[in-house]
Amino acid sequence: MKDFGLEIWSENNFIIDGDTININYGNKPSLLQLTQEIRDMGYRGPMIFRFPHIVKKQIASLFYEFNRARAELEYKSSFQAVFPLKVNQFPNFVNTIVDISKDFNYGLEAGSKAELIIAMSHTRMGEPITVNGFKDRDMIGLCFIAGNMGHNITIIIEGLNELKTILEISQEFRIFAPKIGVRIRLHSSGVGVWAKSGGYDSKFGLTSTELLEVYDMLKKHKLLSKLYMIHFHIGSQMSEISPMKKALREAGHIYAQLKKMGAKNLNAINLGGGLAVEYSQHIAKRDRNYSIGEFANDVVFSMSEIAKRNEVNEPEIFIESGRFVSSAHTVTVAPVLELFSQEYHEKALRLKEQNPPLVQELYELYSTMKKSTAREYLHDALDHMESLLTLFDLGYIDIVDRSNSEILADLIIKKATSLLENEHIQELREIQNKVQERYLVNFSIFQSIPDFWGLGQHFPIVPLSHLSKKPTRSATIWDITCDSDGEIGYNKELPLNLHDIDLDNEDYYLGFFLTGAYQEVLGMKHNLFTHPTEVIVKFDENGQYIFEDIIEAQNLVDLLDDLDYDTSYIDKSLKHKIEEISTLTSREKDELLGKLYLYLSENSYLKSY
Repeated sequence: MKDFGLEIWSENNFIIDGDTININYGNKPSLLQLTQEIRDMGYRGPMIFRFPHIVKKQIASLFYEFNRARAELEYKSSFQAVFPLKVNQFPNFVNTIVDISKDFNYGLEAGSKAELIIAMSHTRMGEPITVNGFKDRDMIGLCFIAGNMGHNITIIIEGLNELKTILEISQEFRIFAPKIGVRIRLHSSGVGVWAKSGGYDSKFGLTSTELLEVYDMLKKHKLLSKLYMIHFHIGSQMSEISPMKKALREAGHIYAQLKKMGAKNLNAINLGGGLAVEYSQHIAKRDRNYSIGEFANDVVFSMSEIAKRNEVNEPEIFIESGRFVSSAHTVTVAPVLELFSQEYHEKALRLKEQNPPLVQELYELYSTMKKSTAREYLHDALDHMESLLTLFDLGYIDIVDRSNSEILADLIIKKATSLLENEHIQELREIQNKVQERYLVNFSIFQSIPDFWGLGQHFPIVPLSHLSKKPTRSATIWDITCDSDGEIGYNKELPLNLHDIDLDNEDYYLGFFLTGAYQEVLGMKHNLFTHPTEVIVKFDENGQYIFEDIIEAQNLVDLLDDLDYDTSYIDKSLKHKIEEISTLTSREKDELLGKLYLYLSENSYLKSY
């Protein structure tokens, strides 16, 4: 994996500059520099860095490619986009996306009442709002209020009962302001773990029969003029372009036939989300087989051809691609606390005056190894280790001899790896794969990258430093949760190698990239680890970076309060139990209480200095 796969996944947002990974923008600071500055302010544990310029770049790229395709094909209708709030509802992100998207008429999509309130309060007048998901009377009522405010809002009908409720609520309002969309259940479906979003078995959408009933009901109530949008969604993170082409043909023909039946104001097709992000760090295991330019070309061409063939107006093209817009703007950074082979150090040896012959031979192999003998000595060491473990099982050597054997075998592997690092020996790689280094990282997989745990979704992982050196250790990453699933195991098909670091003398940080979509809102408080400290990094007109809106991770008391614990009871209980310690003086009790409050003011993550 050359340069940790930056050329595959980073879209030139990050570069390696000598020893560090840097932001490819402004004065190009390193992530290590940003991390150290935040830590110098007193913040500990994992951190989330947000880069608004990357969000703006993604939105601009989306609009540029679709408008380019429209111009090349002389497509007459417009392109519009909304951000689905379910992808990331955190205020630091939502406020950013609203602020930087004002030049694009970029709107928001809501799938719940709370999200709809965010959209109503944050979206500028004229920018599109689409409302998806199942709705009750209150939610539909909110849509009508938004429409009466002047918002450009479209209610997407998911079922016949929703339309009946819309018709009932319309009697309560002077103006029927919202536009209506219908979500259709296509035969077409996507691919991958999110494919069930499309197809006849999908959770959402109207069948052809239900669609005709909606048409009849709208016509009967003289509201056919409100039918504005066809909506479909065939799955998130579409790795292949061909399912989308098939879905476009199917949805396009439904659009054209409804137009011919008399739905004259039906003027838009909403593709939903699904535009994939490249998460892979390995050239042979790509996550998508198309570019954003190809995607735009195929969508515009398909809609153009269907409109011409059916002699109807070309539809406005809507898209709700949240992952593409938000994933790249966030980097989660966490310090490595421990390497579990660090105890395998020469100073940890407990050699005796008289050692078993095989232990003595291991020491001599380690002491005399050079490049010309490295491979041979490595084989001998592995054979000796197997023999020594057998001798231990039989009771012929003691635990001190076994410890010396383990340390010497590990030292020999490290030394051989270092001497032969440029030799590309397959056998050496296989040995490295078996003898993995375990990196204990100060974060929670369940909180920061839950899609890895839940769906097996991999995220690019890059150390923030030592990038001028070849990483030689096959890496397994352990988080600090008390759960065996809190592990990113070594995968020889998708290998991750990291550096051998003396953590007593230097820090080593890992960056987890492309974590800005879904990971924060899906993050769970497993073991009561909270959302990490987050920082917005902006750049001024001179290219200098500025930290804004630092939000520290919740402390222990706030976290317990969020879970509806009675924190006043906890406070009183702890105080009482300290006061009841009969062996302490009043001064000692006060000192103990002060220490307790200091600990309660910290977050759940481990403190490393």
